[in-house]
Amino acid sequence: MCGIVGYIGQEKASDVVIKGLERLEYRGYDSCGITFYNPEESKFITNKDTGRVAKLLNDNHYPDNNHLAIGHTRWATHGVANHQNTHPHYSMSERFVIVHNGVIDNHKELTFKYLHDYEFRSETDTEVIVNLIEEFAKKISVVEAIRKTISLLDGSYALLVIDTNDTDRIYAVKNKSPLLIGESDKGIVLGSDVLAFVNYADYYYLLEDNSVITVERIKDKFVFEIFDTIGLKIGKPEKHPMDFVTDELDKAGFEHYMLKEISEQPTVVRKIMSEYMVDNKLRVSPDIKAMFHQVERVYILAAGTSYHAGLIGKIYFEEIAKIPAEVFIASEFAYNEPLIEPKSVFVLISQSGETADLRACLMNVKEQGFKTLSITNVPTSTLAREADATLNIYAGTEIAVASTKAYVGELAVLAILARSLSIQHSLDLVYEMSRAAVAMENIVDKRDYIHEVVQQTIKGEHCFYIGRGIDYFVALEAALKLKEITYIHTDGLAAGELKHGPMALIEKDVPVIAIISQDHINNNTRSNLEEAKAREAKPLVISLENTSKGNDDIVLMDVHRLLSPLITIIPAQLIAYYKALDLGVDIDKPRNLAKSATVE
Repeated sequence: MCGIVGYIGQEKASDVVIKGLERLEYRGYDSCGITFYNPEESKFITNKDTGRVAKLLNDNHYPDNNHLAIGHTRWATHGVANHQNTHPHYSMSERFVIVHNGVIDNHKELTFKYLHDYEFRSETDTEVIVNLIEEFAKKISVVEAIRKTISLLDGSYALLVIDTNDTDRIYAVKNKSPLLIGESDKGIVLGSDVLAFVNYADYYYLLEDNSVITVERIKDKFVFEIFDTIGLKIGKPEKHPMDFVTDELDKAGFEHYMLKEISEQPTVVRKIMSEYMVDNKLRVSPDIKAMFHQVERVYILAAGTSYHAGLIGKIYFEEIAKIPAEVFIASEFAYNEPLIEPKSVFVLISQSGETADLRACLMNVKEQGFKTLSITNVPTSTLAREADATLNIYAGTEIAVASTKAYVGELAVLAILARSLSIQHSLDLVYEMSRAAVAMENIVDKRDYIHEVVQQTIKGEHCFYIGRGIDYFVALEAALKLKEITYIHTDGLAAGELKHGPMALIEKDVPVIAIISQDHINNNTRSNLEEAKAREAKPLVISLENTSKGNDDIVLMDVHRLLSPLITIIPAQLIAYYKALDLGVDIDKPRNLAKSATVE
């Protein structure tokens, strides 16, 4: 969720931090701020407010020779989005400045015990942290005060801290929330995501939980050291080169990242095929396949779009691999764990690999001795590193908050995993996935037609997607896409459930969009659609050639029925995109939403 960036070096620090924050905008935020050292005035300056990062740059002056800065994009958790709650936050005496990603669960108890004489300027839990540091720093060193503070915190946090008495040092702490370090000869940059380091670092380092970092200028060099929570120095972690494809950060001529990423989906499927298919054979690590040997049940844990992919993954495991599977929303499973089969494997799906709810689940099930496999778009992420094994979805950087190509990548990898575990299933995945990639291209190439359909059909404040079986799971994701970027109330329903309550909401011209890719339920879904039409709903049908009828609105190329979600979701993504375009809303950064849910 929140994004943090810090820098100390030879570059103009304010530019590095603001550019880094812009690259983290995809994470979602409603306010932003920066604190930097102004050598012209020999003091620290803070600029912050609600709104976009561009305001920080355009509405303020930054001297060319500022060398130290920290910044933040805030997605509101404690306190509304306003100037007072926006980061960075100062301690009461204004000696210390902090930015914070995460949530402190016991901030009220800490306030009562240690800070009852302090006056708070905001409603945030973050202000408690910075004032604890100030309180303890009255008697001990700053780094000892930071260590003592974090020893009291319950929750998640990535912190950057400045002591305004020291213009050559940034302190950082990581626990559960993501934080990385980037390094070059010109300086050190810290951030929530490696994207913030592009053009400012040659290498980056992944930090482990409970790390305390000091970054400082020593004469003309910039160095960092890492310590544990009791003050013992830790060796530097593995250094990774910034072999980042910066073209992924460009829109490549598209008006929005979302449309670019929708259009990249055939390429994602082909990339996945190149990584997991060699000489027409599936290539999944023997160690991963061994995890599923004699397994009696697979538990799939995910959230949001990845949860919808997991629902389809359940079908793949059960129908292709013949392994019973259950799917759970991570935030529910973490605190309402069901009775678990002893011989089980857990599959955790996350685009970012930093989803806090999933990490809580991972820690719980690993403590119980279960094997864990993560499926993620970021192989260096926390989930990828902490699970027993990981599968990369190779979707490339996804900037738009509304996930598209990552969803398709998750589906493709789940299908490959299930097929690799099957001995007798007849599905020729190499051929069928190649065909699906072609079908996906056909839809993207004809996207202007879908824009016309949207303008004719989606006109009100409510909409419904319906489907049965695998189409129902696609309907859930389709409804999510439309609601999250257009703000139109949209439900995804099992088609047979329309008459069990939702039909009361059907009025004249309310769109009801049916997804029909499975021949054995074709007539059933159409019958449910007729019931809606009888209540004057506005029908729209997405079908395949072999399930189509004469007047269907969007007819797609035939693919194997199990791979139909790879193509039936694309018209739904485009429907959401074009409706949002016509409404004039912020497509890539919808209100109130975050790309990476790093708080529970």
